[in-house]
Amino acid sequence: MPAPIAVKPLKKRIAIFASGSGSNAQKIMEHFKNSKLAEVALILTNNSEAFVLQRADNFEIPTHIFNRKEFYESDRIIRLLESLNVDLVVLAGFLWLVPQNLIAAFPNKIINIHPALLPNYGGKGMYGDHIHRAVLAAREKETGITIHFVNENFDEGEMIQQFRFKIELKDELENIRFKIQQLEHQHFPKVIESLVKKMN
Repeated sequence: MPAPIAVKPLKKRIAIFASGSGSNAQKIMEHFKNSKLAEVALILTNNSEAFVLQRADNFEIPTHIFNRKEFYESDRIIRLLESLNVDLVVLAGFLWLVPQNLIAAFPNKIINIHPALLPNYGGKGMYGDHIHRAVLAAREKETGITIHFVNENFDEGEMIQQFRFKIELKDELENIRFKIQQLEHQHFPKVIESLVKKMN
């Protein structure tokens, strides 16, 4: 009787939503480029000028550009993700509120990264330098990043992990921005990997 053939496990598939440059998307694509665990299957953006499209092209990863009507008034994005067998949706600098139908289609499978220590400095309009300026104005002693699940409200989903650093007296906006980005690039791909492993 022949020995049973080992079935190679299928890679988990990740879709990334981004609105701008896509530096976090880049780090995620790099992290999973040669991974046996998961792969980035699609990059989606609401901005036809976003540099993340060039980054995706460099990795030969398909892209999809969508408008507000497609995102909020149809199920086309959901059908696209399902047709590609996407397991995890990652928001990496994506600025729109995720609609309820998308959340329902991927329960506890949509995650976001926020450049502050939630629950502080979250909500509509709180992104990028807006957050860092608010943190500095409040004379906070520390700041950092929060990786969390996504629900129907901005930045209110269940927390997955936080990473932080102390704010030095000499730190200005540029320093805070740089340190936050370093934390994001260092930790976001690893947290995604740990979530993917739990799916197996």
